[in-house]
Amino acid sequence: MLQAAYRLESAWQPDGGPFGRFTFSLFNLSGEPLSDFRLVYTSLTRVIDPDACENAVFLRRNANFHEFAPPEGLTLAHGEHWTFMISGLHRQAKHCTDGAKSAYLTLADGSHVAVAVSDLRLEGAVSEPPPERLPEGWLDLPFALQPWPAEIDAAPGDLLPDFLYPAAGSAADEIEAVSNVLALFHRLFSAGHAPFSLAPSSQGRPIMFKKAAELGGEAYRLHFSDEEIRLDYGAAAGRQYGLTSLAQLIDGARNHAGSFSFPVSGVIADGPRYGWRGCHLDVSRQFYPTADILRLIDILAWFKLNIFHWHLTDDEAWRLEIKAYPTLTTLGVMRGPDEPMLPQLGNGAEPVGGFYSQEEAKAIVAHAAALSIEVVPEIDIPGHSTAALVAIAELSDGQEAPDSYRSVQGYPNNALNPAIPLTYEFLEKVFDEMVELFPSRYIHVGGDEVADGSWLASPLARKLMEQEGISGTFALQSYFLKKVKQMLTARGRKLVGWNEVAHGGGVGTKDTLLMAWENPKVGIELAREGYDVVMTPGQAYYLDMAQADAWQEPGASWAGTATPSHTYAYEAEGEFPKELKSRMKGVQACIWSEHFLSRGYFNRLVFPRLPAIAEAAWTPKDKKDWLRFAAIAPLSPVL
Repeated sequence: MLQAAYRLESAWQPDGGPFGRFTFSLFNLSGEPLSDFRLVYTSLTRVIDPDACENAVFLRRNANFHEFAPPEGLTLAHGEHWTFMISGLHRQAKHCTDGAKSAYLTLADGSHVAVAVSDLRLEGAVSEPPPERLPEGWLDLPFALQPWPAEIDAAPGDLLPDFLYPAAGSAADEIEAVSNVLALFHRLFSAGHAPFSLAPSSQGRPIMFKKAAELGGEAYRLHFSDEEIRLDYGAAAGRQYGLTSLAQLIDGARNHAGSFSFPVSGVIADGPRYGWRGCHLDVSRQFYPTADILRLIDILAWFKLNIFHWHLTDDEAWRLEIKAYPTLTTLGVMRGPDEPMLPQLGNGAEPVGGFYSQEEAKAIVAHAAALSIEVVPEIDIPGHSTAALVAIAELSDGQEAPDSYRSVQGYPNNALNPAIPLTYEFLEKVFDEMVELFPSRYIHVGGDEVADGSWLASPLARKLMEQEGISGTFALQSYFLKKVKQMLTARGRKLVGWNEVAHGGGVGTKDTLLMAWENPKVGIELAREGYDVVMTPGQAYYLDMAQADAWQEPGASWAGTATPSHTYAYEAEGEFPKELKSRMKGVQACIWSEHFLSRGYFNRLVFPRLPAIAEAAWTPKDKKDWLRFAAIAPLSPVL
């Protein structure tokens, strides 16, 4: 890789403004003098006071995109640097990832040149390293199971079979199930010793299968003896989970014999705590190739999670091919200096795009279904729709002032307009294609973070509000979402949304599932209103949140920090009144991608908290044990 021709160093110090001050230094390492240029950087810590700059001229901002000019006449010789300060920030920086995520120069001829960046330095305070995320751990029973089973009464043994194999007389679907979990193991641990064989051998141990009508579809029982293992299962999902547990047990005992053993006798009787055991992934802010999506689904299956919530659209990009509107995945995905959308969240001089074709989406859905995982797609409406509005200009009211409101992320006029007839025609066609791609019972429609004041400067929206007797943004949002719910009902689908769907009058509670993300109390309030609820509070289950207060711990901080021990111990159900607990359908991890610019940051933030949430979703409260989890979690596969 070529050495950087330009580098932007950044530091934050707590004094110098209401929320501290950035100091930027641009170094010219190109070998040539640099003059007559503009500097762009992207940062989640945004500048809101354009006059609070020293030694630079603020030119413009769009969400996380910031553009500056140097003082007139500035020329940087090779090795020289230009330093400027900014104190008009919208919040203080708390972590090393709160500074510039990318940068580039625009030169006099209009060309763009990449600028290397480093994580944000802390000035004027001690920059503490992050603490260890897991203690050493301790095991009462030496079994490598993730998540821990509902009931276990088994004795560890000294002997380990080389592998397990389907007993003679096993049905074809049972043999196929062994093959599928063996393939899952090989994909996750490509250098691992196979836990299963389809062919019998005296060095292995047979698995006897028994369909047990009294067990739930996701439940299983394992009976261990010296001669054989019997797997009782309720349905295909329970059989898969039982085989996954066997693969975990034998792999842990083989590779960590000093810590883990394989059962010689006894029973594991297991089944999930909740029906909805989810993991969400935001692919709009950063694009994940199909291979990454498939591997993440494999990891979810390893942890016995059963919902993959696929956040396919947002302000930054529309990632799903819709044949009726091809510009969604041409204009609606491209970010770059000269592209339809400006650089955001870590991209710079080079244009970036990426979307999933319908064939890729079908392959991902099929892969997940083979692992007992339901793919719930999300298109985020009516807010978070900048990409759709860029792709289809006719969805905007041309008479609306172009910067009449901004979202919490800083995007101007980013909500689909409920007063434009094309909005509904557009959504009808999108839903028609989605129901063909996604057999899930649910379609997630977002409904979150519509800025108060949205549409109020739109003459078309004002006219509609007067005709319908609607007052305010959120009542108009309710009007819109009720129409969306009717579209989904007509297509045999249930509406899922974020908790703000209930704002302004909400939608009908029947066949509606809402996700409580802002704080835990919101979930209880939704349940009281009659909604079914999935708990995914940012304070515990958002995996982009930093795992410690330390400056060098990467991640977001709006919901505070969520240490792995806090995430593991959090009990969503414990806060629900007894009469409302039936409304709580499960829990979900959320992976928002603003901070995931590298595989290293992804794995550091997602693990070990994802398996911690998987255990909260599966294991009964009285069977959870933090030190046991800490001993087993390092065995987790990562992306």
